[in-house]
Amino acid sequence: MRDKLSLIFIPFLLSLFALLIGYTFLHWLLFIQFEIFEVKEIIVTLIIPLILTATISWLYLRPRLKILKIKDKNNIDGFCAAAWIFLSIPLIICQEYLTTSTGKLTQLETLDRIQLSSPTKYYTVQSFYADKHHPGIFFNAETSGRSNQNMNMHIYVAVPMYNKRSDTIQKKPSSWLAVEYSENISNNLEPEEKERKFKEFAMQSEIDFKNRDLLTFTYLERLGNSDKKDGFLQAINNNKFFTNQSSHPHILKSINEPFENRNGNKLRNLLISIGIVSIIWLIVLSIFKVNQRQLTRIKAGKPDIKAQRETKELLNFLIPQDGHFITMILIYLNIAVFILMFLSGNGFVSFKGQDLLNWGANFGPFTKNGQWWRLITSTFLHGGITHLLMNLFGLLFVGIFLEPILGRRYFLSVYLLTGISASLTSIFWNDNIISVGASGAIFGLYGMFISFMIFKIFTLEFSKVFLLSTIAFVGINLMMGLTGGTDNAAHIGGLLSGFLIGTLMILFFKKEDPNSKNSK
Repeated sequence: MRDKLSLIFIPFLLSLFALLIGYTFLHWLLFIQFEIFEVKEIIVTLIIPLILTATISWLYLRPRLKILKIKDKNNIDGFCAAAWIFLSIPLIICQEYLTTSTGKLTQLETLDRIQLSSPTKYYTVQSFYADKHHPGIFFNAETSGRSNQNMNMHIYVAVPMYNKRSDTIQKKPSSWLAVEYSENISNNLEPEEKERKFKEFAMQSEIDFKNRDLLTFTYLERLGNSDKKDGFLQAINNNKFFTNQSSHPHILKSINEPFENRNGNKLRNLLISIGIVSIIWLIVLSIFKVNQRQLTRIKAGKPDIKAQRETKELLNFLIPQDGHFITMILIYLNIAVFILMFLSGNGFVSFKGQDLLNWGANFGPFTKNGQWWRLITSTFLHGGITHLLMNLFGLLFVGIFLEPILGRRYFLSVYLLTGISASLTSIFWNDNIISVGASGAIFGLYGMFISFMIFKIFTLEFSKVFLLSTIAFVGINLMMGLTGGTDNAAHIGGLLSGFLIGTLMILFFKKEDPNSKNSK
């Protein structure tokens, strides 16, 4: 047990506290104290911590985990995933606590003083007026959950704020009070039912807003850079009563709880989470015995030759080369577009429909009106990180089998043709939805993959293994698409066009060379 403590458990604890101290300090210094970088809060509090903990788990802890006597070597990655989760939970809670606990409370006599003081997180105001008669409003709906099964409706109301009521005649507001309404419904409902639900939600929100007292609160919180703030900025831009708005308006949210309660239970949860993950990690390590051969190697400081060989093979595979050149290029292009959207502040977990349209999503009224380039650009856009990863795994699997047979030029041509076919099917099936994703083109490749297995381009043994699993994969995805929230028209269009192109290619090449043997 001593070896497991010194080589795995203590390094785990040291990593955890190094992250809690080091990254939290950098977060405070760069993004709170000096605000050197202006990025979305979710990036600082969630995305970066997840990346850091994943890096430590796989690059630093994984080699040490090999001293455990595990029958299935693949379970080492399971241990790494567990370490990733255990490191991430306290670090994420710590960033949330940092954001609220370090926020300074500034006391203002009048609201216009906010322009003269240094920006802080919280404010109290002795004199102000909220003009409920001229709010800016922004309606937004976005999907979430597996297969986009939930629809989240939001109404953002930005109320102009002044020192006193008479200022509404001659002054433009530089501060806005944020009022948000939200409701979740099933995305599987019929369009008429969705519309009815939204009208009910809008009516109830309007009644609540008219009856709400906006002048009574304990303190104000300045919204940070987030998707929620973007919604209120859009509401301000939608306000036709005011023109030439300030480029950096103060968006404030009213809080009706004591200022001392702003942290909630975050500090307690942080300490509890550190204790729980440490105990669980210790228990997990105690279950497994020590692999003496690996222990001797690590203590002697000898390198893991097998691990080095595996790493070299992985790096070689990630480099575009014969057999999967176009496959990797397409994967990297999809990732590059996603990263550009992410860095532009459009989101990460999911993207708004308007942002996707701005980047080239397929939408019937736009595409049919002459913007036919959307048939292609939409195939390189994705609705969020989960959507991207699922499609890239599917592309990688089918690409490594098809590209060696088709060659680079034909493989790329099939990908683009089936992607266009999928996009066309989508807008002619239902031109009122915003369609994005490489799944139409990927389904096209799977359609060709199925035709090749049916017409015995692959060996019989290969087809037996992969034909049923491929059909099951396609069938399950199409069935999930029937529940709503997924552009099944694009899937079907891509699948059928890929199968047709594959069949025609087989018949053409057989006609040219009846003695040819295409097998793998």
